[in-house]
Amino acid sequence: MRVGIDLAQLVLAITLIVLILLQAKGNSASAFFNREAMTTYRTRRGVEKTLLRATIAIGVILCVLSLINNLAPGWRLY
Repeated sequence: MRVGIDLAQLVLAITLIVLILLQAKGNSASAFFNREAMTTYRTRRGVEKTLLRATIAIGVILCVLSLINNLAPGWRLY
């Protein structure tokens, strides 16, 4: 059971890293210092919205699995 949770955490962590890297397009250091870039708002649509929701869901699942893995007593088989 514990090995399955550890493997699931590893897969979810790698998936979360990939999803975050896919969202990081268009963010540059020059936009941080440019006031006009900071006042531009836009909504996420299509693939961007799906990536955001998937990232949130996988992050929550990873946190829950981490809590279960560390707080469940007696599962240490090694």
